[in-house]
Amino acid sequence: MHSLRSTIRPHLVIEYLFMLGIIAALVHMTVFFVDNGYLRQPFFYEPSGTWMDWYSLSVFGRQEGAYDINGTIYPPLSFVIMGIFGFDGCYESNFSEQVRYCDWLGMVFICATYLIAVVLTFVHFYKFDRTTFFPRAFAIAFGFPMLYGFERGNTVILAYIFYLLAFGYLIKSARLRWICAAMVVNLKVYMIAAILTPLVRRRWRAVEGMLIAIVLVYLISWQVLGEGSPAQVIRNLTIYSGGFGAQRLLDLWFSSSLVPLRTLMESEFPLFTAFSLQQVELIWLFAVGLTYFSQGLMVTALAATWVRPEVVPTYRIIFFGALIALSTKEAGGYTEIFLLMSIFMERWRGYLRPAAILLAYIACIPDDWIFKIGTPPFVRDSFLGNREVIAEYGIGPLSLARPVFMLIIGILLAWLTIKDVWADIRNQGWAGRWRFRRDAALLPGVAAPRREERGEGQLKRQQD
Repeated sequence: MHSLRSTIRPHLVIEYLFMLGIIAALVHMTVFFVDNGYLRQPFFYEPSGTWMDWYSLSVFGRQEGAYDINGTIYPPLSFVIMGIFGFDGCYESNFSEQVRYCDWLGMVFICATYLIAVVLTFVHFYKFDRTTFFPRAFAIAFGFPMLYGFERGNTVILAYIFYLLAFGYLIKSARLRWICAAMVVNLKVYMIAAILTPLVRRRWRAVEGMLIAIVLVYLISWQVLGEGSPAQVIRNLTIYSGGFGAQRLLDLWFSSSLVPLRTLMESEFPLFTAFSLQQVELIWLFAVGLTYFSQGLMVTALAATWVRPEVVPTYRIIFFGALIALSTKEAGGYTEIFLLMSIFMERWRGYLRPAAILLAYIACIPDDWIFKIGTPPFVRDSFLGNREVIAEYGIGPLSLARPVFMLIIGILLAWLTIKDVWADIRNQGWAGRWRFRRDAALLPGVAAPRREERGEGQLKRQQD
């Protein structure tokens, strides 16, 4: 009995209970779909729009206009892939949502990428930590961010696969990792922030290799597609960055940042029917203050990492880079799968890490408590239900809370990083440090700094 108790870890019980909560939410969503014919909130508000992130853009993999007409911010690689995995003839006589009934190859590709992402997630976390791999991998694979990306048919799932290969425990070759990182950025350009953060750990050669690979993949895909020049991509990114603003409640539907909430408070939406002027100002201040405070603390943590790079694990600084980028401009809530990978690689130690892990589990729950807002039900066509349905809409608190959770997690891990660096400085001091022993020159011909030796065992313990 004593042996059994010693092998049961309390935190594992907690994590498996959260996994059971995710399973219960999945069962509830399934029952609701069977009864009503569509996926309720927090899934996409238009029941007819399943997989339309893929099909609405696939036409531009076969004809020009993605950048000058559609104004897309995707690099050319996305359209090259869409052009390969689909039937060209379906796009000659079908438009918009109707093309799904013809181009079944696109559906197969969407489902296949999701299944591959699920398998690779379990393999990665199994190699990372066999004691916690199942609940954490399950939370990502069947949690809301991944399911939402799958329901939308977004290339974020494909980008996540390459993200796992680039920064996970699945491949050892550095050059293959660089190529995978290049694929991530060429699918989701905002992930360049995560690619650059290893610089604070003096990983010059890795960042140099990834940047070169990014350029090569971009040039090849640009030539294959025939459009998507640097001028076109930069122009559209500039327009998108300066032009987004929420104008209705539906724009808050599972976002990756507090940008929609902040811009809705600044819009002409009739907020004063529900809120006073003072409440609107407080909501705006909360959105702006939490965003800037968390970003500032994460930048401080990255600066601290530069001082003691061996104290901070790589997956955490990649998390900081990704969260800073995702909280600055709105990119869609499914992008949280990139963040979840890093969060669930944290050890259950102390109190800051467990708090971050528990918030991540809550963010993965694929359900919500819907509060009615007086909006009448709407008759809609459901693609998955293959019939007309009566859809009801309301406000889901978890949809509003998920970006807040991610910013709070950023604050927790940033504070942890600053504490660990400060503790290392107090214990180790500044003398006799061999911090640069694995450095390589960023550019050919530039010598790396002089290096000294530190014990491998001590380094590994500090990184963990």
